[in-house]
Amino acid sequence: MNSGWLTTLTSTLVIAGIVPLHAQIAVQNQGYVPFSDPPINYRSNDLKDPVTQLEHQLESGKTKLEWEPQHGYLRSVLQLLNVPLTSQTLVFSKTSFQYPKISPEHPRALYYNDDVYVGSVHDGKAIEIVSFDPMQGAIFYLLDEHRTDKPTFQRAELDCTQCHIAAGTRGIPGVLLRSVYPSTSGTLVPGAKTFITDQESPWNERWGGWYVTGNFSGAEHMGNATAEDKQLHPFPQPFNASSYLAPDSDVVAHLVLAHQTQMHNLITLTNYKTRLGQPFEKPAEQLLRYLLFSNEAILPAPLGTSSSFAKQFPAREPRDSKGRSLRDLDLRTRIFRYPCSYLIYSDSFDALPEPAKRYVYHRLLEVLSGKDQSADFAQLTNADRQAILEILLETKHGLPGEWRTYAKTAAR
Repeated sequence: MNSGWLTTLTSTLVIAGIVPLHAQIAVQNQGYVPFSDPPINYRSNDLKDPVTQLEHQLESGKTKLEWEPQHGYLRSVLQLLNVPLTSQTLVFSKTSFQYPKISPEHPRALYYNDDVYVGSVHDGKAIEIVSFDPMQGAIFYLLDEHRTDKPTFQRAELDCTQCHIAAGTRGIPGVLLRSVYPSTSGTLVPGAKTFITDQESPWNERWGGWYVTGNFSGAEHMGNATAEDKQLHPFPQPFNASSYLAPDSDVVAHLVLAHQTQMHNLITLTNYKTRLGQPFEKPAEQLLRYLLFSNEAILPAPLGTSSSFAKQFPAREPRDSKGRSLRDLDLRTRIFRYPCSYLIYSDSFDALPEPAKRYVYHRLLEVLSGKDQSADFAQLTNADRQAILEILLETKHGLPGEWRTYAKTAAR
């Protein structure tokens, strides 16, 4: 993309019937929502996602949300959900139910951690949240931005699943990033192509409708530009950075976000297929390849590691006895130094049902041990495989017995 990115992360939450202040702002228990029936029971309230856990703390009085004039509850939400401000990415395409408030001058801000995505619109009515439950995948919430004595996260089902159960999310409740051709007002140019962005996307198809900042050069992409007659025209950043919690829309945060969204979707897809009694091998193999960054697009130029996000992201645990972590960034030719997704530590990965989880672990060991030398994993050097294997053996809880057996045999 020659200067811009665009996502639909918590986008297009088409809210029907916004009612008076402090009242219900999400459509609930209405309309057809896929996967509502057994064995998935998507509408079940038996949830363990981070927002549900926070809501329990709010109800019990153990914590509270703080409101401030410029940003409403946003800063407090991010703090209580452990979502770093440095993860901020800015999208100026009109891809939210609050689209009238979104423009190149007032982009929507998106923040994320391993389990939660938070969207905020300048002077918006609600904070938009996707929170990942280990069994159900993406759960959608809204939080009314108007000050009230008891702010409450409201689950939004029909509102969000209209767009967030689609081909781009692999047919399950999920998240996605889109790159589009945006007009000067932020609307999508009619008839122009759109692209789903993940770790395999060509650089020149990424980030249409997004702002992208950071230390990179010589890399043509679609960010920081608007389109006329389907031709992109770069423009300087016209937004007021002081209106946001962070001053940038960091390229490294964008790269990690693009990886994480489809990784989440593949975990959920494998989970659903297994619980539905359908063949799970195909999604499990897709999950394995994505986990190990097969077909990852080569970075067109080295990226700087000096941004706040690039410094903060690798600082999280765990690390092995040699100080290595799956969060360590490379940013020369690829995103990560050790190409195996850090989401292998997530509750969602651990919640993969048998026999799919056993299958993924078995195949992962085959690749990392060098038994599988197929072309799909040719990007992994022997040193990559050995390092990832050693890191996981030291830091990943719940590895199957065959992993421990292999480690003992290899040590002889």
